[in-house]
Parts: sequence; C-alpha cells; structure tokens
Amino acid sequence: MEKQLNINNATFNYSVEGEGLPVILMHGWGCNLTTLASIQNILTPFFKVYNVDFPGFGKSTEPNFVWGVEEYTQLMEEFIKRENINNPIMLGHSFGGRVGILYASRNEVRKLILVDAAGIKPRRTLKYYYKVYTYKLVKHSLPILFGKAKAEELLNKYRAKVGSSDYSQASRTMRAILSKVVNEDLKHVMPSIKCPTLLIWGTEDTATPISDARKMNKLIPDSGLVEFKGVGHYSFLDNPYQFRAVINNFLEKDKTQK
Repeated sequence: MEKQLNINNATFNYSVEGEGLPVILMHGWGCNLTTLASIQNILTPFFKVYNVDFPGFGKSTEPNFVWGVEEYTQLMEEFIKRENINNPIMLGHSFGGRVGILYASRNEVRKLILVDAAGIKPRRTLKYYYKVYTYKLVKHSLPILFGKAKAEELLNKYRAKVGSSDYSQASRTMRAILSKVVNEDLKHVMPSIKCPTLLIWGTEDTATPISDARKMNKLIPDSGLVEFKGVGHYSFLDNPYQFRAVINNFLEKDKTQK
C-alpha cells in the first residue's frame, strides 16, 4: 500500500507491506521504489517493509531548493519519527546508501545493509576535469554567441551527448542536487556507525567501485563485505539468488522478532 506525507515542503511517497520488525529500503539516484521491488519481495514475508521514493523521484515531488545528503537524511529522520518506527533495519542502494550511512552514524539502527553504495568521494581523473571545464566554457560561451533562448537548447543537446544519463535527464534543480551529493565524502562519519553492517558489492561496479566497499569495510567498526564476482552496480538484480541467500543469512535472527 502506498502512502504520502508532506515533509520539509515536499510530498513524500512510500509503500508499506508486511508485518514484523521495520525495514526501510532506499533506492539509488534516478530510480524509485519499484527498483527495489525484488528486495521488498524477499523481506515482506518476515518484516514490515517501508520502500521510499526520495524527493525528486517516483511519486515524490522535487525539493524546493538544492538539497544535499544532510537534507535527505533529515527527511528520513522526520519520516521515521512520524511513523513511530523504532530501531529500523535500513538498506540503501547507491545514493540510498549515502543516506543510510549518515542516518546510522547518528541514530539508533538495528542493522545496516549497503548495496553498491555511494558515500566515498570519487577520485577525479584528468579526463573528468577536462569535461568539467569544457562544459563550463561551453555554458558561458553559448549565450554570447547565440542568445539565451538558443543557448539553452544547445546546452541541453551538449549535456545529452557528453554528460551522464543521470545528469542529462534530470531537471535543473535535480542536476544541482546531483552535483552536490556526488562531491560529499562521508568517510568521516563511518566510524560512528555502531550497528552491524553488511556490504554487498559487485566486483565490476564502475559507478561505486569495489575499492569503495573495501574502504567502508575498514572504516565501519562492525561490518562485513560480500563480493559478487563479475557483477555490476545492480548486484541484487545481476545475482538475485546469491543476494537472497546473503540477505536471509544476515537477517535470519531478526525474522521471528516483533
């Protein structure tokens, strides 16, 4: 069943299924609650599962200013408070992992599951800086050469050609949010995570490389890492049977508790 709340001037959409201890699922950038439907199906026979649409995705409205990980985490804190959820199990994929990391670093969490999670600022190559500064040059030059209206049309075509699909397909506000959150490094809060933490990763993940997982595993005190060989950024879809086995093993003792 899907529900909606108004939180921090945003319409926040989420679904609730099942009974038992609370589990909160948090999707990655450019996705929505349907992306984690297969994980929800694994968990609903044993848990009360909350599957969320972050603001700007799915049926939730966009933030009214440029949010960072802090604002998304504050939204989850308010949501959990309003729903009277205590000591949840949290699972975050990709961007959802960022929110899970920051939330668990300062709130009570029963267990944390990070799936191909973001949270470590990527190393920048010369190619990256070339693209960034070329884009800035193009952005400032086009209005001078073609006028404001035509410049916006040409800039959108340029973004689609050279930018990431996440960036080029987003609105102006969501592009600014993406630029902000990808440059936030959460390594400093990871040692403050006290709950048992499971990291599940594809070794061929190019969005959040396996090296990030190994760093997180060292920084989070009570953590363990499971690597899926030859699997990419969506390890739960690429290797569903092994993913189910790993999740069930990690949460086995929680299934019968209320």
